[in-house]
Amino acid sequence: MGLEEGVPNLHDLKEKDHQTLTLSVHAFSDLTYVSPIVFLYLLKECYIHGSCKATKKFRALQQQVYQALYNSPQPGPATFVIQCLHVLPIFGLYSEGFSHLIVSAIRRFLKLAPSSEDTLQSKVLAANLFVDTVGGLVDHDERIVVKILEGFDVKLIHIEEAMHRLKAQNDNRFDTAKTFVEQYIFKLVESQSYMTAVTLLEHFSIRQSGQSFLLKMIENKELRAAEKWATFMGKPMLCLLVKEYVDRNMLKHAYEIIKKNNLKEEFPDVYHKCKERSLKNLAEKTLWDLAEAKTHGDRQLLEYLVYLAMEAGYSEKVDELCDRYSLEGFLKGKEAELEACLPHDRYLQLDELVVDDLGWVDEVDRLCDATSHIEGCKVVGIDCEWKPNYEKGSKPNKVSIMQIASEEKVFIFDLIKLFEDVPDVLDNCLIRILQSPRILKLGYNFQCDIKQLAHSYGELKCFKHYEMLLDIQNLFREPRGGLSGLAKKILGVGLNKMRRNSNWEQRPLSRNQLEYAALDAAVLVHIFHHIHNHPQPASVPEGHDKIEWKSYIVSHMDNPKKPKKGPKSKKASEGEIDQHWQKS
Repeated sequence: MGLEEGVPNLHDLKEKDHQTLTLSVHAFSDLTYVSPIVFLYLLKECYIHGSCKATKKFRALQQQVYQALYNSPQPGPATFVIQCLHVLPIFGLYSEGFSHLIVSAIRRFLKLAPSSEDTLQSKVLAANLFVDTVGGLVDHDERIVVKILEGFDVKLIHIEEAMHRLKAQNDNRFDTAKTFVEQYIFKLVESQSYMTAVTLLEHFSIRQSGQSFLLKMIENKELRAAEKWATFMGKPMLCLLVKEYVDRNMLKHAYEIIKKNNLKEEFPDVYHKCKERSLKNLAEKTLWDLAEAKTHGDRQLLEYLVYLAMEAGYSEKVDELCDRYSLEGFLKGKEAELEACLPHDRYLQLDELVVDDLGWVDEVDRLCDATSHIEGCKVVGIDCEWKPNYEKGSKPNKVSIMQIASEEKVFIFDLIKLFEDVPDVLDNCLIRILQSPRILKLGYNFQCDIKQLAHSYGELKCFKHYEMLLDIQNLFREPRGGLSGLAKKILGVGLNKMRRNSNWEQRPLSRNQLEYAALDAAVLVHIFHHIHNHPQPASVPEGHDKIEWKSYIVSHMDNPKKPKKGPKSKKASEGEIDQHWQKS
């Protein structure tokens, strides 16, 4: 049972240190004749000479101490630890860390050890240590005090036994153990150590009215302590806490208390108000599917979600919800009111940007036709969509569609179906587009799409290398509004982004989904032509540098899925670009 595994590296020690370690290993393997002070000294030596990082050393020593407690410390493991804690303050800087280490080891040990004379005796000794610490005879941090009381399960009766010793020393300041403990807790409250105070009140089952105490913790923003105290005191105090949170407009905290303690019946209005706020936040982020799941079928919440969809101008979501949950009656009764909720802002429409209709590409002939058309273009806009994943820690969903837009047409590639049916043809066609030095590919936040495509279709070569990319975002670096804000700034009209997080894996996609997806690619071409024809936008003051878009074109861009040495991309040369665009 040596220390070699977790603490020191023997090869890095001097001969003297090696001898000390050997002594430590021998001593820890048999504590029959080792005193607490010697044990702590050897523990300190192991820590000092350990070659690994502090956290790793601490864990290794913690395990070592736990194992050592099985090696016959006298007069018993629990008593031995109490004796160690009595003398630990003389070790100065090491005192607090070693105290946590030893207490955590004994707590783990006592969970498995059967009750014995040693464990019973240690409770009284731990109570004595608590009394001495409170009295200033032993210097331990308040967090160590709490751990000692909890670890040894010290009760008021054990404190009472320790009080007899004080009375024998003519120290009659406290009549009872409860008075002694309450006085200590009062000092903790005065020093604003609320969590420690609450923990001790709970440990010793000391209950008071508690309302002023609760308010004081809330005012000092000690919310975890306030919630712990209210939970300990019971339902009336929890209800008071919820009311205080509501009065202070802390609805999120109120909702958590209501949900955790099953207080929905006591606060139905607050519960629904908090749920509605949560739904509104999700709707503003266009997380409609997640918002719907959060309703759990509650009709009142579903009706509110319909309101939010109407406010957002998301008519197909309104129809979808009404149809799925039979809300047609509700909708008819609210038509006039809902009509007033419709947004008055005009959004950019697809037919304003492209001459032809969009093309859905899900089989080989359409794939080849689309590729031929795109190869004849000098500039195209590219974007991707995938179904959002709301499960924390889970892998993102595959990219569902890729939109490629020219000036006249937008093609939407069903990547999931094409990859399943004709992966080789899909790979070849996209290589001809994405790796062509003759086609300028426009994107917005291109890095995100490139990364997602690589994760989704790592088997395809087309997503491993790119040529002639221009990320429109890099030209403007809009702090707000994203692509919609940029479109409004350049073209005068923004984009409706309410369908951004819809289900892109459903087939067929709705007409609104198709138009949304197509617009994101088509608008890039029009923004680019504005930059190309008007390189000095009105937003750039006179005297500032013009937008040199050519310098932002990236060529030979490798997929960043696996980091490589050296640069991942390089700017295309001015000569290459000028030659390519001389006819533009």
